[in-house]
Amino acid sequence: MTRWLLAALLLSSCSGMSTSTSASTSEPATPPVAAHARYLALGDSYTIGESVPATDRFPVQLARELHLGEPEIIARTGWTTDELNAAIDAVHPQGPYALVTLLIGVNNQYRGRDAEQYRGEFAALLQRAIGFAGGDAKKVIVVSIPDWGVTPFAEGRDRPKIAAEIDRYNAINKAETLRAGARYADITPVSRGSDPTLVAPDGLHPSGKQYMAWVKMIRGVSPSPSS
Repeated sequence: MTRWLLAALLLSSCSGMSTSTSASTSEPATPPVAAHARYLALGDSYTIGESVPATDRFPVQLARELHLGEPEIIARTGWTTDELNAAIDAVHPQGPYALVTLLIGVNNQYRGRDAEQYRGEFAALLQRAIGFAGGDAKKVIVVSIPDWGVTPFAEGRDRPKIAAEIDRYNAINKAETLRAGARYADITPVSRGSDPTLVAPDGLHPSGKQYMAWVKMIRGVSPSPSS
């Protein structure tokens, strides 16, 4: 079973977007990273794979595709940037890792937090991710925030406003990623597809099928064994 590095007693009362409150498909040219290398996945519900089997989570699928060892996951549904940062402090993961992925920010957007506050907190998390990769920014992949506004959960909400806010947050995380010299996987267009099978049974989170499409895109920007 994938190892969950969740700070179980930390932030247990934090709230966020959940159902209780209510791409290119060609094979990438980039070869996989070295077999059995260590992989750290940082994020929120999209990284822990809310509402899908553990085997369908994108870090688990990605590890299989890249022939990595079990992903070490620090993620929890509802987490914002500051909550993820606090969880990292509690778990204290030990690098270096051959690959680190970072996907965070949807709950900042959902809670109506300031985008510039997100910029500062995201940039700090990105620097931590680079540190976990032994200081090599090219071993860090930032994954864009998917658009939950297209899901059944968003019925009756201002979907154009949600899309615009998601786009703004993604413009920030992409700019900070490029500034730091890390890699970027834009999966947001996939999340905006009209295929209902791309959404999990909870009507909000991605299905294993959508995560599979993400993995193809993430794999395309993944570091090669010699990088």
